[in-house]
Amino acid sequence: MLLGFFALVSRAIGLVRDKYIAYTFGAGHQTDAYNIAFNLPDWVNYLLVGGAASISFVTILSRYREQGRDEDGEVALSVILNTMALVLGSALLLAEFFIAPWYIRLYSSGDPAQDALALYMTRILLPGQLFFFAGGVLASVALVRKQFSYQAISPLVYTMGIILGGLLGAHWLGIPSLAWGALAGSVAGPFLVNAYAVRRSGGRWRPVLDFHNEGLRDWVKMSLPMMLGVTVVFMDSQILQYFAKHATGDISRMMNAKKLFTAPMAIIGQAAGAASLPFFASLYSRGMYEDFRNAVNRSVTRIISIALLLTSAMFAMARPLCDLVLRGGHYTHADSLQTAMFLAVFSLSLALWSSQAIYIRAFYAAEQTLPPMVAGTIITLVSLPMYWSLYAHFGVIGLAWASNLAILAHTVTLAVLLHKRYLVSLDGLDYKEILRSLGAASISGAGVFVLLQIAPARSGYIWDIALLTAGCCAWAALGFVALHLTGSALPAQILRRRKS
Repeated sequence: MLLGFFALVSRAIGLVRDKYIAYTFGAGHQTDAYNIAFNLPDWVNYLLVGGAASISFVTILSRYREQGRDEDGEVALSVILNTMALVLGSALLLAEFFIAPWYIRLYSSGDPAQDALALYMTRILLPGQLFFFAGGVLASVALVRKQFSYQAISPLVYTMGIILGGLLGAHWLGIPSLAWGALAGSVAGPFLVNAYAVRRSGGRWRPVLDFHNEGLRDWVKMSLPMMLGVTVVFMDSQILQYFAKHATGDISRMMNAKKLFTAPMAIIGQAAGAASLPFFASLYSRGMYEDFRNAVNRSVTRIISIALLLTSAMFAMARPLCDLVLRGGHYTHADSLQTAMFLAVFSLSLALWSSQAIYIRAFYAAEQTLPPMVAGTIITLVSLPMYWSLYAHFGVIGLAWASNLAILAHTVTLAVLLHKRYLVSLDGLDYKEILRSLGAASISGAGVFVLLQIAPARSGYIWDIALLTAGCCAWAALGFVALHLTGSALPAQILRRRKS
C-alpha cells in the first residue's frame, strides 16, 4: 500500500512531466528524438542493470539474513558494487562512442536533424545507468529490511529532475534540457536516496574487489539469465517505436499513451511486485513452500481483480483523460484523440502486465531465473512477425493490439511454467473472485461509456474535469454495488489494508 501510494504520487508528477513536454514540444521530430534517446540507455539498464541489480540481490541478502550472516551480506554488497562499476563503466564508454551512432540508425526516420538530436540526448542519458545500477543494489538492503519508503521516494526525485531540467533549461537548451534533468535525477533519486537509506541502516561501503566472493558468484549466476534473456516486457516499447518511426509524431503519441497506461500498472503491479519479493524470498528460503504458493496466488488474484476494474475505467474515459492531460500548446486535439485510441487498446491488457510482475518475482524468489528468461526470449522472437503483420494490415493501431497479444502469451507462459515446476499451482487462484471483478468491471465500464456518450459534446479543460469526475463517481458506485451484490471480498480486503 505504501509503494502503491507513492507510485500514485510519482505517476501524478509523471503526468505533470508529460503535460509539460507535450505542451512545450508537441508531437513531432523533437519529441520522437527524445523518446528514441532513451532506447539505448534502457538496453544498458536492462542488460547490465535492470532487475538483476536489486531483484537478485534481494534474494541473496534474504538468504544471508535468514542464516544470520549479515556481515557477509555487507561484504557481498561492496564487492558487487565495485565490480560492476568497472564492468558497467567500461560498457558505457563503448556505448557512448561506438554503439550509440549505430543504434540510433535503427530508429532513423530519414531526418538527419532528428537523428543527430536523438544521438546527442542518448549520450547525455547513458552515464545515468551507472547510478541506476548502484541505486538498485543499495535499494535491496532496505527492501530486505521491509523498509519501502526510500524505494518509493526515489522515482519521485528522478521525475522531478526531468521537470526541473525542462523548466530551467528549455529556453536556452531546448529539448535536451529534459535529458540533462533526467541525468541529474538519476543521481539524486535512485542513487543518493538509497545510499542515504543504507547509511541510516548502519551499512558501510568497502573499497574491496574479490572475484571469488560467494555473494558475487551467486549474484552472477542468478543475474546472467536476466541479463541475457530478452522478454517482451522490456522489448515491447522498443518494437513499437521501431515500427512507428515512419510517420512523424507516431512514436510520441504512442509512447504518451503507454505512459498513461503504465500509471495504474506501476501502482498495482510494479509496486506490489517490489513489495512482495522480499516476502516471497523469505518464505521460500525458509522452506515454507505451501505458504509461498498461497502468497503468490493471493497476490495474483487481487492484482487481476483490481486491474480488471481499472481497465474498465481507463477504456471508458480514455478520450477526456488524454484531452485533459496532454492537449494544449503544441499538442493538438487530433494528437490527443489518437493517443486516446492507443490508450483504450493498451488498457485491455492491464491485468496481464500487472500479474506477470508477480509471477516473475515468484521465480526470482525461488532463485530460478533461467526458465522465465528462456521462455521470455522465445516468446519475444515469435512475437516479432505478429507485430509486423498487424502493423502492415492495420497501421499503428495494429501495434497496440500486437502488444496486448504478446503480453498475453508471456503472462500465460509464466503461469504455466510455475505450475509445471510445482512452484505455484494454477488451481490456487480464486477464479470466482476474478469473475466477480470481471462482471463488476463490465457493468461499471458500460455505465461510464453510456454516460459519456449522452453527455453534450463540448471542449475545454473544465468540461474534461467534469466528465472525468462524473465518470469516476459512476464507475466507483456501479463497481461497488456489483461487487457487493455478487459477494466479492475485494472491497473489504482493500479497506482492511488501508486501515492497517
